[in-house]
Amino acid sequence: MRPVRFLKPDRSQFEKCINCNKFTMKSNPYIFLLFYCFTYLTWSQAINSYSISFENAEHHEAFITAEFTELENAILELRMSRTSPGRYALHEFAKNVYEVRAYNSKGVLLPITRPNLHQWNIADHDGTVKVTYTLFANRGDGTYSQVDLSHAHLNIPATFIYAKGLEEREINITFQPRKDLNWKIATQLEHVDNHTYSAPNLDYFMDSPVEISDHSIRIFDISSNDINTQIKFVLHSTDTEQLFDTYFEKVKKIVEQEKMIYGELPVFDYGIYTFLACYLPNVSGDGMEHRNSTILTSTLSLAQGGMKRNIGTVSHEFFHAWNVERLRPKSLEPFDFEETNMSGELWFAEGFTSYYTNLVLCRAGLISQNEYIGGLASDLNAVWNSPGRNFFNPVEMSYQAPFVDAAQSIDPVNRENTFISYYTYGKVLGLALDLSLRNLKDDKNLDGYMKMVWQIFGKNEKPYRITDLQEVLKKYAGKEFSEDFFSKYIYSSDMPDYKTLFAMVGVRYEQSDLKNIFFGAELTKNRNQWVIGSNPIKGASAYDAGLNIGDIIVAINDTLLPKNMNKSKYFEQFNPNQKIKIIYLRNKEQKETYLTFTSNKSYTISLEETKNKKILEKRISWLEARY
Repeated sequence: MRPVRFLKPDRSQFEKCINCNKFTMKSNPYIFLLFYCFTYLTWSQAINSYSISFENAEHHEAFITAEFTELENAILELRMSRTSPGRYALHEFAKNVYEVRAYNSKGVLLPITRPNLHQWNIADHDGTVKVTYTLFANRGDGTYSQVDLSHAHLNIPATFIYAKGLEEREINITFQPRKDLNWKIATQLEHVDNHTYSAPNLDYFMDSPVEISDHSIRIFDISSNDINTQIKFVLHSTDTEQLFDTYFEKVKKIVEQEKMIYGELPVFDYGIYTFLACYLPNVSGDGMEHRNSTILTSTLSLAQGGMKRNIGTVSHEFFHAWNVERLRPKSLEPFDFEETNMSGELWFAEGFTSYYTNLVLCRAGLISQNEYIGGLASDLNAVWNSPGRNFFNPVEMSYQAPFVDAAQSIDPVNRENTFISYYTYGKVLGLALDLSLRNLKDDKNLDGYMKMVWQIFGKNEKPYRITDLQEVLKKYAGKEFSEDFFSKYIYSSDMPDYKTLFAMVGVRYEQSDLKNIFFGAELTKNRNQWVIGSNPIKGASAYDAGLNIGDIIVAINDTLLPKNMNKSKYFEQFNPNQKIKIIYLRNKEQKETYLTFTSNKSYTISLEETKNKKILEKRISWLEARY
């Protein structure tokens, strides 16, 4: 859930008001009394308080205290979340919590019961419960927390216990950074004083990651609808300040181009948006959007390739400030911290964001048009040559998120044949919709559609359903166009006519590899043996020959496979429709089969040289910067 921020009443403004001529006890005693009572209740509302310290950071431990006051005579139910905003699978954060102790207001130790693995119940308190516990944290990414001598990288659901039934209380959190390590605090939370920050409620708290480290900061101001916004970039890395300056210039270009797509920036709380980037070898690569900030983690420093390879995550996550954070699926509201969060709209929320990720880099001049066009091929091949389309449409692929979004399982699955990432599926559908709209009259395009969806749903933070997306497309491009697109490509798995769509912007799209073979399974070397390392693709040669994951290929046409063979060169000797004999081992038993090679049906995409004015104008409108 992404709640709108409601600021606390300002006592000084109230005092000014009660002393002014327009609003006094004498002039209107009833309104005065009502206002006074409301304001007093707001000021006196109980606050849940937390503190966290890192004395044992070398061993990845944090020490946390939480205090809950003005409790009713009921059992206090404390929980660790099982989910995290931006993730859809379950993550059992409670497994890293230990040494839990509870005390009343007099410091008396209270008994704790455990109704389930994620919960601690405390009874017989005196209206106040102070809880202490130790957290083990050693994964730095957008989902988990990491504490070591380099930083305290905190994802809130993975770090802090919370009280059921007290979700609407304000929260104060005091961080105790390591002074000996020159740690500083960076977060989207409201700064109260010194090292204390606040959140208006639990949802906001859970959605507010924190990076505490010896980091550098860059800031630039950007205006939107006469509102000045600060874009802050926090970088924790070993890079020089000069490299950071260069990188920050790229970030500025991305922000400007994404603002142009929607016509305005979101209204960020406190007028600030914060990138929290940690580019160190001890983290895990990730990106995770939040309401007014984003986590960016990579093992690549700017000097080691991150200057180019990390910038795409910046583009993707900032686009989420509109699409997902405010332009939000109804299926994710309210966000559930106890169960999985399933949505059928991720092809739009994540997929269309993925479409714009590299398109924005192209418009910003951070990659060339040739790089952008060439990069589309792998995504198109991943979707349109996948047998997964026979099982699930884009909506149903989105439903799979709790199974694949950093989810863990130990049993074998058949994803190669049944699943297409909703990121990738949505990306190529965003491409198809964009080019299809550009083929209509009146200069329509996906930018215009996104802007309209934003104005109707995102700007007002009104959650949408899939039918709402269809209705907006109907309003933007007409009933026939909208019904055709959704019936064929969203509720079904038809393939758009990319050849025609690409031709109008001067892009060649073809299957140029048909003369080469497609084996249809990964062949990997393991202990000097060649092993089928993935489930064979349904309909490909390996699948039709009955081969399976784990099979050891011994010989082809009665010739032993060389232990040190070059796979690509070895298979160049074979042609499509050629039949071969394969001897293999399965469960230590020798078997044989016959395999007929299929053609490689991969698509290639490239820019065409053209002097056609209309085509060039469409290409410019699509790929070049907005001003």
